[in-house]
Amino acid sequence: MASEMPNPDSRRTLRRVLIAVTGAVIVVGVVAAVTLHSPGNVSHPNLSFTQPRTTVAPPPGKPKRRMVDAFRWPQYGYDLERTRYFNAPDALGPPLRVGWRYNDFALLEFPPVIYGNSMFFLDDNGWAKAIDKRTGHQLWARRVGTLAAASPAISVSGQRLIMPLLSTDPGAGQRPGNGRIVALSMRTGRVLWSHGVPAGSESSPVVWGRAVYLGDQSGTVYSLRTRDGHVNWTYRASGAVKGGPALSGGILYFGDYAGRAYAVRADSGRQVWAVATNGARFGFGSGNFYSTPAVAFGRVYMGNTDGRVYSFAMATGQLAWATGTGAYVYSSAAVADIRGLGPTVFIGSYDGNFYAFNARSGKIRWSHASGGRISGAATIVGNVVYYSDLGTKTTIGLDVHTGRTVFRFPDGAFNPVIADYGAIYMDGYGVIYQMLHRGSPRVAGARRRATGGPRRHHTSKRG
Repeated sequence: MASEMPNPDSRRTLRRVLIAVTGAVIVVGVVAAVTLHSPGNVSHPNLSFTQPRTTVAPPPGKPKRRMVDAFRWPQYGYDLERTRYFNAPDALGPPLRVGWRYNDFALLEFPPVIYGNSMFFLDDNGWAKAIDKRTGHQLWARRVGTLAAASPAISVSGQRLIMPLLSTDPGAGQRPGNGRIVALSMRTGRVLWSHGVPAGSESSPVVWGRAVYLGDQSGTVYSLRTRDGHVNWTYRASGAVKGGPALSGGILYFGDYAGRAYAVRADSGRQVWAVATNGARFGFGSGNFYSTPAVAFGRVYMGNTDGRVYSFAMATGQLAWATGTGAYVYSSAAVADIRGLGPTVFIGSYDGNFYAFNARSGKIRWSHASGGRISGAATIVGNVVYYSDLGTKTTIGLDVHTGRTVFRFPDGAFNPVIADYGAIYMDGYGVIYQMLHRGSPRVAGARRRATGGPRRHHTSKRG
């Protein structure tokens, strides 16, 4: 079966094939190949692990209105380390009901970001949009490209949104190329500057100080000045950098499609370390990092298409552990020190299971059989970890301690959830939902359904 697999150089093409009618047969071949040829698990639990001194502090009490208005979810993964952990109050958990719905009529592969009462996102057709998070009403919309697959990042200085584009070519379809990095005004959507990226980019950016960082399809990692797009420095990796970089202690961490993990200095682009994974070989090559890293406990956590989840020492890049699943791990990890459980890594696999790993040793704490392929990242909101099942188009919430299902919703595909202290905002396949606790009041003036404007015919890129 291995010889029948498509070339993995394009993650987007692979996803399209896997969702096609023949996907089931192909996935069987992938699972068999991983099982027969992947290297064994590795565990060095004491290597450079920083044990949390205390468990996570309890969520704050009900915030005042002005605190909610100043809320920020500024980039993919929430914080600079991309931990995807939001310490929400208990009242934000299930049971949940739909507040408002915003139908974008396009694939929503990556989640929005939040600044105050505004929510910003980039759909797969290259439309940048802003909506009021309280009502779901559209504030503005601007088409900045023709193919995109990333979350924007907020630059508070100058009130800018930084958005990467895979293509600006008419009729780009699945073909990256002639991409751009575009900065928009948060208030109006006006283009403030743009920087050409010939290979295109689907690397969700991160902003730190006056610079924004992201990678591209050619393997170039950029530091750009947020004010005007001036290139501060570039770093050349060995393969395409599709995931977004994580940042901790002035160091950027990322992986590439050559199966290498990296740490470079954010101020200069100077390499700190670069390591190979020696991933499995299925006959067409493997060991690709699409996963955006999560950084915590002195470690860097990433999934890999060789079927394993990796933990590297932040300081040196040494392999702390690698634990196998049954198939590709495109997902990005969510990481937190869970009260009563300890430091834990949550991530899904194309084998149809969602996993909770001991962050120190890589041992599986629990796993949940989902029923379909899991491609996108999870998010922890309070005591619930949410993820989407690409195979069943469902969003699921699990108790972080046990893996027990506490929430299920019949829509979702990739990266489903962000939140603030008043609501959870969930991406379906093409609809954004405001999810409220069943006992919470409705927002005055909010309409039950909001729309992204006139319906545009859309052919799914994922089958």
